[in-house]
Amino acid sequence: MAVRAFELHSAPAAARRWTLITDPVGRPGWRQMAIDQALLDRAERTGEGAVRLYRWDPWCLSFGRNEPALRRYDRAAIARLGLDTVRRPTGGRAVWHARELTYAVAAPSAWFGSLAETYRIIHATVAAALRKLGVDAALADAGPVVHVGAGACFATSAGGEVLSRGRKLLGSAQLRQGSAFLQHGSLLLADDQRMVAQLTLGDAPASDEITLVEAAGRPVAFEEVAGAIADQLGDWTSEWQDGGAPFDIAALTAQTETRFRDAAWTWRR
Repeated sequence: MAVRAFELHSAPAAARRWTLITDPVGRPGWRQMAIDQALLDRAERTGEGAVRLYRWDPWCLSFGRNEPALRRYDRAAIARLGLDTVRRPTGGRAVWHARELTYAVAAPSAWFGSLAETYRIIHATVAAALRKLGVDAALADAGPVVHVGAGACFATSAGGEVLSRGRKLLGSAQLRQGSAFLQHGSLLLADDQRMVAQLTLGDAPASDEITLVEAAGRPVAFEEVAGAIADQLGDWTSEWQDGGAPFDIAALTAQTETRFRDAAWTWRR
């Protein structure tokens, strides 16, 4: 796991400290969410920020914080298929995490502003990185808020999300906690969201997402995308600084993992 520390370009006298964590080792859903929740707690406690880029192993179906998963998804079929499931601390709707890159940004809310402005800044950074990889990436126009019971995350595009050829390439969700926020985003590298539709009880809204391999016209590896995003984060910073590995994963998640390992949390509604 590569870790780098950096400071925000526009930092005033009290520098805004960030850490970038590139984590290509796949981890189960409960562990990924426990890490991100811990980074959010840390941002609120210390006033420091973190960006994490990672993948999932085993592949996992995640539900949004307030999504009515019990009445929308076939729990028996999920168990029969032996699928990993987790409920995210962030909002939004279901996502099938297979061959993809997930980002998490945890930082003081004041650094970015409103929820909409935070989405815009983060998505603009990811879109700029994707354009350097040859992808026609743009931000969606402002639109209505989509209800959490309306199906898969990729079924519709909210304002400011990343599109390619008019189709959704990146799905994101956010949580505000005290003075800090956590934003998740799922960038589809090579797998679509048909699994969500297959597990939906009743009719599932049509999903018209696009994968990165389709948008770029070639396979794009996790490492290539992570590197492009890390380089684009230079727009937020004056310079990269060498950083040690400040995070002991087991210690970091000691206070957060119990919730995300608990089926009562995953299937709480």
